[in-house]
Amino acid sequence: MVIEPPKGWVLIDLHELWQYRELLFVLTWRNITTRYVMTVLGPLWGVIQPLITMVVYSIFFGGLLRLPSDNLPYPVFTFCALLPWQLFSRSLSIVTNSLVVNQAMMKKVYFPRLVNPIASVLTELVDFAIAFVILLGLMLYYGIYPKWTILAVPLFTLLSVATAFAIGLWLAPIQASYRDIGLALTYGIQFLQYATPVVYSAGTIIPERWRALYSLNPLVGAIEGFRWALLGAAPPLLTPILVSTFLVLLFLVGGLFFFRRMEENIVDVI
Repeated sequence: MVIEPPKGWVLIDLHELWQYRELLFVLTWRNITTRYVMTVLGPLWGVIQPLITMVVYSIFFGGLLRLPSDNLPYPVFTFCALLPWQLFSRSLSIVTNSLVVNQAMMKKVYFPRLVNPIASVLTELVDFAIAFVILLGLMLYYGIYPKWTILAVPLFTLLSVATAFAIGLWLAPIQASYRDIGLALTYGIQFLQYATPVVYSAGTIIPERWRALYSLNPLVGAIEGFRWALLGAAPPLLTPILVSTFLVLLFLVGGLFFFRRMEENIVDVI
């Protein structure tokens, strides 16, 4: 078998990716086990961060500033938003750095480079699942019981993951050449958090004339969709969600082409 780099702008070889599915599983499991190796709390660290953030936000934004929370208890209102946000921010960071982190293995043996970012995203879903169980317990504590709308949670979860994955596919090859991307990404994520309705309700804070433009941010639909599906908050507007989903898909397809095109020189650059 002769291994040759791709020529021109071609899409990802899905058949080849399927042949390396066992490697994908091994890398995912490695990421999970090594993340919390030699720790006492283990995977609970994935829950501690949103819990502490929820407490801080509840004290300052909910208690002192008294930001509206759609008549919902502010702790559960914030924690529900932190789950998709944390899934997005962590997935974006780890996908962006996935090629750099696995550069030693990439220099020794060939495998589809797309395995690295996919394994990174699957790792974050484990922490998300644990935190989701904590959220359900918090809801029961405040007397909020899930309804049939909880069935829509996977769709909004997928929107958060797809957004992070689409952006990460563009940034990961660039990060391999210019490590400034990782540093700038930290500030970009911090800015985006306040441009996303994590600590406030978009329906009451954002002026009416700006809501259509504001809702083009895919995370707005994902977070508002989470609150609607789990807490019974106001449903998100359908049209902006469809438009932002289309933009994410367009960005994702473009990212796959770009990643495949840059795959030719990634190992040499790293």
